[in-house]
Amino acid sequence: MSVRVRFAPSPTGKLHVGSARTALFNWFFARHERGTFVLRIEDTDQKRSNPAFLDDIDASLAYLGIKADEGPYFQSQRMAMYREHAERLLAAGTAQPEDGAVVFKVPPRQVTFNDVLRGDITVDTTLFETLVLMKSDGTPTYNFACVVDDALMTISHVIRGDDHIANTPKQVVLYEALGFPIPVFSHIPLIVGADRARLSKRQGATSVAEYMEVGYLPEAFVNYLALLGWSPGGNREMVPPDELAALFDLTRVRKAAAFFDLRKLDWLNGQYLKQLPVARLGELIAQRLVAKGWLPADYDRAWMERVAAVIRDRIKVLEDVEEQHAFLFHEPPEYQPEAVGQHLRQDGIARRLDDVRGRLQQLPGFDAASIEVTVRGYAAEQQVEPKALIHPLRVAVTGRSVSPPLFEIMSVIGKERVVARLEHAAGLAKAA
Repeated sequence: MSVRVRFAPSPTGKLHVGSARTALFNWFFARHERGTFVLRIEDTDQKRSNPAFLDDIDASLAYLGIKADEGPYFQSQRMAMYREHAERLLAAGTAQPEDGAVVFKVPPRQVTFNDVLRGDITVDTTLFETLVLMKSDGTPTYNFACVVDDALMTISHVIRGDDHIANTPKQVVLYEALGFPIPVFSHIPLIVGADRARLSKRQGATSVAEYMEVGYLPEAFVNYLALLGWSPGGNREMVPPDELAALFDLTRVRKAAAFFDLRKLDWLNGQYLKQLPVARLGELIAQRLVAKGWLPADYDRAWMERVAAVIRDRIKVLEDVEEQHAFLFHEPPEYQPEAVGQHLRQDGIARRLDDVRGRLQQLPGFDAASIEVTVRGYAAEQQVEPKALIHPLRVAVTGRSVSPPLFEIMSVIGKERVVARLEHAAGLAKAA
């Protein structure tokens, strides 16, 4: 049997993380089986459908590395097909018109279907005695359109969230009534948040777009989603996307709900960031900062590599650069009031900052080693512990009490900017 799977989002909101994981599992399965991945847009609800969400679906799938083999097909362009199959059932007497709609009366019986993960599932049709096929406004219901589309698109495997299990017996009844072959069903577990409820905005970001914006690497995000409810075996945590399809086994998907652990995702993304070449990391950081207006389009690429090298072990997502290392890009840096109060508002600090500024200004080179020798030498002359000078210097140069290694950071910032910041900070200290 030729494998054909489909991913069928609705353009009524941004692509949800759970839907993204469903798309990935379909994608991996299709690639593993050398099958076909079909993209279908379920946009029959024209009031709620929005072209902006179509753009979001496209961008999110591209971010995930998914490119449809067929499609996108739009349900809004397939209305004639739904009407044709509804008329077939009307002609056969198995469906009836009712108040402008077309309904299907389901005789009482037991419906059994097989699920790859759960085995045989049996449902009594008295739970859904009447199925609406076409609504009075002429649009198809979800279950009817889904059956017609999956059959006409010759979908072999329906891989979707287990919140659809209740729909499956209804669809099986319609497959049988229309004389269509029934596909293989596999209902994968939902993703839950910290409260073990379905992942929602109460637990934080729920759309793929939000993770893109924060700066998670696509390969890390795909790796993390793939391991929510599935494992390649061997306790592997870092599995590059190109290996995931080769390893993917639908029967290894777990039935239990998958817990979305943001800390684990942050850790994993941090590992991927550390493995990036500094030139590539510098480019990714610069792309964000150019877009924010923090860097000119013709930024110094060599300097950005130095920035990437000094901060890459300290960031979990690219947004951390903007939140924790903005001092690298703004003059003067934004000073944290608590850091100023703790380290600059002390007797003699202004004089020491001025003294260090003068000595640094005379350095022929501005490498980290030369800066360190100068600072520690001055501390020894003043008979103070090095930390008594280093802490105020850190605040003076970065505006923060915590930063990457100070002397490396000073070298990256450069002599001219460091000297100017020490002068500015000495003024803050004198004003205390």
